[in-house]
Amino acid sequence: MSGRVSIREKSIVIIGFMGVGKTTVGELVAKKLYRTFIDIDRVIEEKFDGPIVKVFDQIGEQAFRKLEKEVIMDICTQRLKVISLGGGAFLQDEIRKITLENCIVIFLDITWKLWKERLNIIIDSRPVLQGLTMEEIEDLFNRRQGIYTNHHSRLETDHLNANEIADYIVDSLKLSYELYDPN
Repeated sequence: MSGRVSIREKSIVIIGFMGVGKTTVGELVAKKLYRTFIDIDRVIEEKFDGPIVKVFDQIGEQAFRKLEKEVIMDICTQRLKVISLGGGAFLQDEIRKITLENCIVIFLDITWKLWKERLNIIIDSRPVLQGLTMEEIEDLFNRRQGIYTNHHSRLETDHLNANEIADYIVDSLKLSYELYDPN
């Protein structure tokens, strides 16, 4: 064995800004591909027996990012998973590097205009947004867009529902399997 992982066995990592639908889409993709779904935030919540907002408050952002990195570094080297990363995880160079080397990284992109329509639904569960003005949130959104440019595939999600996004991802993956790993 050369240690090379077939493209068919590589885990799929879904990235994007908070609230874009990574968890919902990831669960659908995992189901359609008969894979295990892992939401990194849920893994951390289980470790701390509480919601991310509480964990964030208890240990602070720096310790949270360190823990997040440890969890991701372990999980993304596993095969046949669909993994949803927290919106800020890709800020860390080590996470970008290991996921891009070991997984298929898919960026779910959304415009600011459509994302801000979701803000009222998600704001209470996103610790990074707590206490920010709308201008500060928009600045954060725009700054984060730059970190998501490192990916294997990008999908604009503005006018698609979760099932359409998942179907597109699955169809694209199946095509790439045939093109790059036909066995």
